[in-house]
Amino acid sequence: MTQVATTQPPQAEPAVPIERAGPARRGRHRYARAVTVFVAPFAVLFLLFYVVPIVYAVVQSLYVVQRTGTYGPAQEVFGGLAQYRLVFSDGPFWASVGRMLAFGAVQVPIMLGIALALALLLDSGLVTGRRFFRLAFFVPYAVPGVVAAIMWGFLYSPNLSPLKPITSTVDLLSADTVLWSIANVVTWVYVGYNMLIIYSALMAIPTELHEAARIDGAGRLWIAWSIKIPLVMPAIVLTTVFSIIGTLQLLAEPQVFRSFSSAVSSTYTPNLTVFSLSAIPNFNLAAAFSVVLALTTFVLSFAFLKSTQRRSNP
Repeated sequence: MTQVATTQPPQAEPAVPIERAGPARRGRHRYARAVTVFVAPFAVLFLLFYVVPIVYAVVQSLYVVQRTGTYGPAQEVFGGLAQYRLVFSDGPFWASVGRMLAFGAVQVPIMLGIALALALLLDSGLVTGRRFFRLAFFVPYAVPGVVAAIMWGFLYSPNLSPLKPITSTVDLLSADTVLWSIANVVTWVYVGYNMLIIYSALMAIPTELHEAARIDGAGRLWIAWSIKIPLVMPAIVLTTVFSIIGTLQLLAEPQVFRSFSSAVSSTYTPNLTVFSLSAIPNFNLAAAFSVVLALTTFVLSFAFLKSTQRRSNP
């Protein structure tokens, strides 16, 4: 009886895992190093010129200056919230905040409305030489605010202005009109800047949307109102936030107008109040005013952003 030899298939050797994590990990580390190299300059400048001054201002606002005797040396001692009590009881400061809120409620919509109209006009294709007009609209922003205020101040002055038929009839530097004269300067300077932001957003709209609307028989006004403006609304919101911040930080124009009009006092705007206090010098109280002004600006900007988000996401 013969035995048949049975052969068993050889057992497969256990697979050796291939090490792939090394190159991937090295790639991630290389990417992280590249990000760090590019972000580090911004982070350093942001800390040095933004975070550190804010922290220093908050610390300064918690101190008060005391003297031993009438002519004794001045010493800074911790005063807690004493400076902030002075801020919240300062009537002229809060009057200047209210003045700037009224200023922004009128000036900002007019400025952004003109900027939007100019951007839509350049994007419509009706204007030839768009590069020239883009530069022409932007040129006032390149003029420093102090120079622009001096130039407009001379135009407003009854004795110096070449527009004497107007300035002799209406006193543009009186207590009733000087705020809106300053608003005209700010509008002239910043219309081109806001126009470029909105125009850049218009350039990003796909041309297929315009062409489809034209095929359906839509006119230019309908396309601008129903397609372009809703699509550039984020840019309009952005420029509005910038304008709110800039309104409460107004300084150069009213400071220059103090030499043209006696109606502009040292507390005419919040920033002018801070500037006047720091010139005394009373740096601790000026720091407290600055902190409160920064918080007020943040609250107003945040409230505006929240309101626009609710409208876009009902």
